[in-house]
Amino acid sequence: MQQDKTHFDIVVVGGGMVGAAAACLLAQQGWQIAVIEQTEPEAYSPEQAMDLRVSAISPASVRLLQQAGVWDALLAMRIRAYTELATWEVPGLETHFHAQEAGVSELGFIVENRLIQLALWQRLQTLPNVTLLCPAQVSALVQQSEDATVTLNNGQTITAAWLLAADGANSRLRSMAGIGINRWDYRQDCMLINVDLEDDAPPITWQQFYPNGPRAFLPLAGHKASLVWYDTPEKIAQLVALSPTQLEREVKRHFPEQLPACTVTQSGAFPLIRRHAQHYYQGRVILLGDAAHTIHPLAGQGVNLGFKDVACLVDLWQNARQKQLPFGTEQLKQYERRRLCDNSMMQSAMDLFYAGFSAPHAPLKILRNVALLVADNAGLVKRKALRYALGL
Repeated sequence: MQQDKTHFDIVVVGGGMVGAAAACLLAQQGWQIAVIEQTEPEAYSPEQAMDLRVSAISPASVRLLQQAGVWDALLAMRIRAYTELATWEVPGLETHFHAQEAGVSELGFIVENRLIQLALWQRLQTLPNVTLLCPAQVSALVQQSEDATVTLNNGQTITAAWLLAADGANSRLRSMAGIGINRWDYRQDCMLINVDLEDDAPPITWQQFYPNGPRAFLPLAGHKASLVWYDTPEKIAQLVALSPTQLEREVKRHFPEQLPACTVTQSGAFPLIRRHAQHYYQGRVILLGDAAHTIHPLAGQGVNLGFKDVACLVDLWQNARQKQLPFGTEQLKQYERRRLCDNSMMQSAMDLFYAGFSAPHAPLKILRNVALLVADNAGLVKRKALRYALGL
């Protein structure tokens, strides 16, 4: 990795999960890549506490991580497969999704976000055509017709034919490129609670809907689990102020009876905001992942949608190269058309769930529970919907 190099084919701004995956796959095509990131992921140790941020990685995302050459490294760390998803509002009217219904051995894997990023960084460090600039941050952007130049916070300037903005929901590069966003506050916060279990949990993730938001259970590796509590900002603020012992009592009072015996170890909270960029590119800047879209985490689709952005863009780059065509406006239009449609559909589906299960009216409650019951017995339709959600 040449730290003094200043000209690249592609600069990835943001070395999190999505940005690092894009950098790996594009570097494997032979492009000269730079990754600009503020914080390098901490080395892994089995004794470390579980990270609060975890993702339910779909089979499609597993394939992408395999292509990036990092899946085996993740398997050697902490990872938990799950084979069933259950969801309900009224006990006894549950909808169950099984891996075998989708023709797969697992519905997905629950992995700490930090470990996904770490495995990708370890891979990037082995690639001779990748330069990692860390700690670093973009402070200025100048776009020309054939390339773009960014200035880093240390004064260094970097020029590239293309800039990938993978710097998160509050993307600075997106703002610098003049790309606006449509934003909607769900008026709901999310609390993540890590717990130790007395016994290992079965490979089942579940969530029950309540008027102020669902409460969910995700099994983790090693007799641990992640609990997700959605509620009003006022309620979550009250929970955040509690001690672990007090929070544990609240969890046992308010989570469904399916919750196994557990002890709270750590917790954190954040607001839920829907964002969607008005364009996926501007000039030489291309948006990926949360920089382009954020979604209600109800179905755990956030990083999976980001990885689908990566897969689409990398495929378009590879196809252009195979046809000996320059990557340009035509490919960018295809990228925006494909990904904007898919991401909008998933956002709308999550918004429908959010709105539908937030309404307290009795007729709507009956209707949505009938819908869950029908969905559980929908056969081919259920299988197709499940395979779509898994990226199959």
